[in-house]
Amino acid sequence: MVTLFDSIQLGAIKASNRIIMAPLTRGRATKDHIPTSLMIEYYRQRASAGLIISEGTGISQEGLGWAYAPGIWNKQQVEAWKPVTQAVHDEGGHIICQLWHMGRTVHPSFYPSPISASATTAPRYAHTYEGKKPYEKARALPKEEIPRLINDYIKAANHAMEAGFDGVQIHAANGYLIDEFLRDNCNFRTDEYGGSIENRIRLLIEITHNVCKTVGSDRTSVRLSPNEEIQGVHDSNPEPLFIAASKALSKENINFLEVREPRPGEDNFVMSTLTDQDFHPPIAPAMRKNFNGNFVINGSYNGHSAQKIIKNNEADAVSFGRPFISNPDLVHKIKNDIPLKPSDSKTWFSQGKEGYTDYPVAK
Repeated sequence: MVTLFDSIQLGAIKASNRIIMAPLTRGRATKDHIPTSLMIEYYRQRASAGLIISEGTGISQEGLGWAYAPGIWNKQQVEAWKPVTQAVHDEGGHIICQLWHMGRTVHPSFYPSPISASATTAPRYAHTYEGKKPYEKARALPKEEIPRLINDYIKAANHAMEAGFDGVQIHAANGYLIDEFLRDNCNFRTDEYGGSIENRIRLLIEITHNVCKTVGSDRTSVRLSPNEEIQGVHDSNPEPLFIAASKALSKENINFLEVREPRPGEDNFVMSTLTDQDFHPPIAPAMRKNFNGNFVINGSYNGHSAQKIIKNNEADAVSFGRPFISNPDLVHKIKNDIPLKPSDSKTWFSQGKEGYTDYPVAK
């Protein structure tokens, strides 16, 4: 029987176990989105994960609207990432860079003219350097600018490899730009990037295809979030949409597909703001059947429920997010059935080492 602690070949990456560290925004870069020395130790501490997926990393200034989040669009950022990736490699680990464009959730205080699939406005508030501010209407990305956008992904993927990452992940989930193109409640386009399912997945596939050509399909993965409304983004009929996306991504031979589906929590790591109305029938099983490749699931799992997922062949690996915040030795704790330490939400996005690199490991 396959277990969480068996190795797995994820394209060009041989992961020593099937416990993946999910992307976690932590806000420890500089105001200019340059990784800091504090991040070196943070990622080093978590290198026992079979694979680390980095925090969302901006592909361009246009695409990044989160205070103190890192980017990878310029030379200074690339150089600052190098000691981070080296630290993970020195511990025998692997790390890939999540390529992030936040679409309409980029507040104009970060970039003057945010883009989206259509001219829409995200709900609630943006976290800016000046505090919370309401989002403003994004402009619909003109068709003639799409090659420029794709080129931003290509440049960021090249920069990630230059920085020493073992690969990249295209962030196509959580209500950000690519997800805004996928869903019919915020994509009202009448060109070949809107309307039918085939059209709405077009941008995702074009970006994936070009990134695969750039760094290799065996070093390219994708993250999707099929069944939750997040940041105001949802779809009226998500199952056929995400089955179609899964089939199309199979043809690109990516090294794995990661799917985030929130579930009623079996532990303390589910967002406190989620209610029963946020949980819908899972779409991941249908995606699994229609995706020919490594399938990674994410959704508030603990060690026991994750092992059940692997045992039942519902996924090839499981990614853990918030448990890794306060348990840098998560793999050791799961393997030895050691209780997990909860994290302090007040320090998730603060700029210091408190709640970042000071969580103790089990003896």
